[in-house]
Amino acid sequence: MKNLITEKPILFAVAIIVVMIVAWVAYNTYTRATSTATETPVAEGLETAYFAGGCFWCIEADYEKFDGVKEAISGYMGGTIENPTYQNHGDHRETVEVRYNPDQVSYEKLVQYFFRIHDPTDEGGSFYDRGHSYTSAIYPQNDQEERIAAKVIQDLEQKQVFENPIVTSIEQGATFWTAEDYHQDYYKKNVVRYKAYRLGSGRDAFIKSAWGNRDDFKLETNAKKMTDTTNETNRYSSYKKPSDEVLKEQLTPLQYDVTQKEGTEAPRSEGNLNDNHEDGIYVDILSGEPLYSSRDKFKSGTGWPSFTKPISDEFIITKKDKKLFFSRTEVRSKYADNHIGHVFNDGPEPRGERWCMNGAAMTFIPLDQMEEKGYGEYIDKVN
Repeated sequence: MKNLITEKPILFAVAIIVVMIVAWVAYNTYTRATSTATETPVAEGLETAYFAGGCFWCIEADYEKFDGVKEAISGYMGGTIENPTYQNHGDHRETVEVRYNPDQVSYEKLVQYFFRIHDPTDEGGSFYDRGHSYTSAIYPQNDQEERIAAKVIQDLEQKQVFENPIVTSIEQGATFWTAEDYHQDYYKKNVVRYKAYRLGSGRDAFIKSAWGNRDDFKLETNAKKMTDTTNETNRYSSYKKPSDEVLKEQLTPLQYDVTQKEGTEAPRSEGNLNDNHEDGIYVDILSGEPLYSSRDKFKSGTGWPSFTKPISDEFIITKKDKKLFFSRTEVRSKYADNHIGHVFNDGPEPRGERWCMNGAAMTFIPLDQMEEKGYGEYIDKVN
């Protein structure tokens, strides 16, 4: 390299320019391949609606839990830049395309629901996220939708639902650009990070403060989940934890220490389920809540049973654990309220999570016994 620089400076300069051009072309090819808007066809019988209410991860998650909605897609809308990206979306807002069945839910109900899941009074952004990209907007596709959106806002203002005036913009004629793949279904792919973000942002606290005690503006259609709260109608929700004395009789000293005192079993200890490779599910040792599937179990090398994700978010609670000199995320069963383990962000793709559990907190149900023990509905999550 020294000879090339000192003896042939022109050739060296040309080589540097060529490398820069190749790098520039490669980068732009990559960003075009992963970040530009692509349009997926809308299934026959479905219609689309467009809403911007701050972080599109949250708006997408809430709409996908609403009856009549078949799919929600994160993207960008309302700006002037073509093919916007997350790094460069300019004056676009983070927006969600809602694909819905008009025979099951009306556009008006979708607009009403929109005001249940964000803060429409913040003209400077949305919770954590500041700036125009996170402000509130509805993008009607025709005059009728525009009139409906305006009427809903008028009704809300008359009923004084919010302490401050609604600043939601209504803008017709905008183009929707689909966001990058890693933004789609973020709440499913990155459960822990999404929940931590959502909790910390204050979104759910605001929703509860605005709507928690109101019954004068009810939707006439059912929402599966208004926020990220859990549906209580299941056979585990009635579980009542026994007294401490009874628990000490039911559990071994190790099981009691792990589940009730937030202890940790020794890695690779006998019976801790780390070396169990049978097909089946892992359930809470007391309530029987289904926690993990063998299909999601992987060899982490830690000596504790590890999983890429829970079998269902319905039976899992995560909490910040600051007992050590660094912060961790504790995992507990929802209804039994037992300590199960911790989740870390160093697992395999696509979610990048390692749910590191204590075998002493779980019971394993083999696949061939799942039906008879009442876990038949989860067989498809094991096979």
